Amino acid sequence: MTTKTLTAVLHKEDDMYVAECPEVGTVSQGYSLEETLANLKEATELYLEEFPMPKIDKILRTTFEASISA
Repeated sequence: MTTKTLTAVLHKEDDMYVAECPEVGTVSQGYSLEETLANLKEATELYLEEFPMPKIDKILRTTFEASISA
């Protein structure tokens, strides 16, 4: 068994948190950050059992600015 460090992007919607793993595309939710991350981990592990992750040497992350009207 191999352990891989993946990214979780979280945001709050009403009374729940939503988390996404951009490397895999899995999404989950929960009422606390801990619950949300645990749910994302479980969803990602289950997904990767069926659809193994291709070898990715380096993940590129960046930010960008977007102009929006007020």
